[in-house]
Amino acid sequence: MIRILLVDDQPAIRRGLRMRLGLEPDMHVVAEAGCGADALLLSQMLHPDVVVMDVEMPGLDGIQTAEKMRALSPGSAIVMLSIHDNAAIQARACKAGAAAFVGKHGSTDTVVAAIRRERPSQSAF
Repeated sequence: MIRILLVDDQPAIRRGLRMRLGLEPDMHVVAEAGCGADALLLSQMLHPDVVVMDVEMPGLDGIQTAEKMRALSPGSAIVMLSIHDNAAIQARACKAGAAAFVGKHGSTDTVVAAIRRERPSQSAF
């Protein structure tokens, strides 16, 4: 079972992802966070296999959170989500420790595939 932490400041996005991932027999969302600080706390407590995290969030954004998360939960692969699917954002996410990057404008099937590919830590850039 792939244990997943969802991190996005928009509850509707988290709810949609949780519902979609709930259809997968090998995936389980163990927790959700609406901000980077909560994500850091939950990742340290739960050590999820995969963290699916938005780039843009108030306070600590996803990239800053990913940098800190590498030390707190080094076994967790990070799949970054962003509405801004461009090379500069992808490079920043990779440098911060993300294993994969998925544009929010795409299909949720792409997120599912990235989660399966990245558990446990492998790089897909």
